[in-house]
Amino acid sequence: MVNEEVLRTHLQELRRGTVVVASLLALRTPDYGYALLQRLAGHGFPVDANTLYPLLRRLEEQGLLTSEWNTEESRPRKFYRTSADGETVLTRLLDDLAAVQTSVTGLIEGADR
Repeated sequence: MVNEEVLRTHLQELRRGTVVVASLLALRTPDYGYALLQRLAGHGFPVDANTLYPLLRRLEEQGLLTSEWNTEESRPRKFYRTSADGETVLTRLLDDLAAVQTSVTGLIEGADR
């Protein structure tokens, strides 16, 4: 029988990097944090707010996202968007993700490289 805590830890590790890719993809269209949480969850990336907001700040500090405040609504919201550098990094990450998928598929199917 599989230890559920061990499985949960490995699933969390597997998804950690994919959330960065998913966020950069989703934020090609500007959005604010809560809407991004819902959007990611709707596409199979359930992320806790306590994980997402620090991630957004980190990606912004790294220059991969830009942000601006929308104060036109009753409640000010910070909107994020993938930057030009973020697009460059995203392209590389997607290429690597495709290569990993190809390698995993080869292992599953028993093909040699």
